[in-house]
Amino acid sequence: MVSNIYYITVNRKEKWDSSGANEAMNRMAASVPQGTKDYLSTTTGQLFNRDRLRSFSLCFGIGEERPFYVEKIPSLLVARVKHNLTFFYMNYVMFTGLLFCLFCLKLFVDPTAIIGFCLLGALWAYVIRQTRSGSLVVLGLRISEKHATIGLVGISALFLFYLLSGIFWWALFTSGFLVLMHAGLRDASMHQDGDDHVDMVGEVPGESASFLGDHDPV
Repeated sequence: MVSNIYYITVNRKEKWDSSGANEAMNRMAASVPQGTKDYLSTTTGQLFNRDRLRSFSLCFGIGEERPFYVEKIPSLLVARVKHNLTFFYMNYVMFTGLLFCLFCLKLFVDPTAIIGFCLLGALWAYVIRQTRSGSLVVLGLRISEKHATIGLVGISALFLFYLLSGIFWWALFTSGFLVLMHAGLRDASMHQDGDDHVDMVGEVPGESASFLGDHDPV
């Protein structure tokens, strides 16, 4: 069984390489302007910077006096949600990805998914064996090795989309609900990162105090 899976994997890679798909992808990548590539690279590096991943204790306010509470003033609630979505977005992205992976685990116990993967693997093995001579005959039509590989890639993509679409939406809606709950209840106004902050001004007898905001020295 393991040897068959290995055989299918190796031969599928060889079929993909021989179909010219890699060359087409390389030509498409080469046609993108260098300025666009640099912009995407810089933006991606900034968005997925590991330094923006908050610790578990900071994310849940461990050690803080009142990390979670219901804000009843709409304007302050909106400011809190905006701040948390900006401050904890890397945690939210990782949580969504982890939740999607956990939902995907059910595929290993889903009979429909198991049968589908077996049939897809059998189809790949059949086409690989039949195209050793360079072509495949289906209903009297001769299909080249390249076209057969491209067709199988399309069938595999459609199958995975059908199989994972439900899991994707379940994970997205579940994580969205939990993220909004955290962003609405977590009071992280005393934490900031660069330009991301929530201004808070409090009155102290005889003087004014400004938190997380710029103020003129007395």
